[in-house]
Amino acid sequence: MHPAPSVIVFTTLSGLGFGLLFFLGFGMPAVTGWVTFVFFALAYALAVGGLLASTFHLGNRKNAPKAFTQWRTSWLSREAIASVAALIVMGFYGLGAVFFDASWQPLGWIGALLSLLTVYTTSMIYAQLKTIPRWNHWLTTALFISLSLAGGALLAGQVWPAIVLLLIAGLVQLVAWQQGDQRFRQRGHTLETATMLPGGKVRQFEPPHTGSNYLLDEMVFVVGRKHAQKLRVIAGVLMVGVPVLCLFLALGEGSGVSHFAALVAVVSHLIGVACARWLFFAEAEHVVGLYYDKR
Repeated sequence: MHPAPSVIVFTTLSGLGFGLLFFLGFGMPAVTGWVTFVFFALAYALAVGGLLASTFHLGNRKNAPKAFTQWRTSWLSREAIASVAALIVMGFYGLGAVFFDASWQPLGWIGALLSLLTVYTTSMIYAQLKTIPRWNHWLTTALFISLSLAGGALLAGQVWPAIVLLLIAGLVQLVAWQQGDQRFRQRGHTLETATMLPGGKVRQFEPPHTGSNYLLDEMVFVVGRKHAQKLRVIAGVLMVGVPVLCLFLALGEGSGVSHFAALVAVVSHLIGVACARWLFFAEAEHVVGLYYDKR
């Protein structure tokens, strides 16, 4: 699948934003007044900014409101509803925390769970697709949720939870990469199964057309294995390695060093997640690629 910048920004920023809202809903960090406002502003900027970025991938942006109408069958529609519900509930909770120095529970807990539900619905947009075996697995959901929680803990300044969650997310990512590399072959997709001609060996006589089309632009993208391995190392180091190292350094240093280390950890994690998201889309092997001799 072609790694469009809009969906990379969407899945990266919204995951971090709703992850931070999850921790804010449970009163972490324990701050009050305008400091709380800064945390909520950051969470909303990431979450809403990511959601708005997703609309740039629509062919006709005027159709965006229709995303709320197909909740019975569409995970995209369920995500739209869950995200708005989470933002509204957390907005009321944040109002109490910022202006009334009050913890309006269980409103915060409900908002936190809705935020996590939003991340789950986002993951299911991709995990449901049987035509992309690499995504069609529970590990996709585990990856989205673990990265969201790890990023949320990091932004919320929860050092030890962030370290543990980052390591878990890194492990999930490694397993997802390792198993994802084999899943297309394990599903048994071939040109014979794609053309419903299983009786013999099918080969392509000539390309379906001489130019490009929507399917090739959106669904068929091949990244070299050597380059993919390098990008995986870079993503893993920036997404997990550097943040964990910075957090350990911050534990034993003064406040000035701790704040700088935390900033480096957040920036590194953000870049690492964006890199991993690019690979998430670039390495997706859609079965339609069989028709174009790309698999």
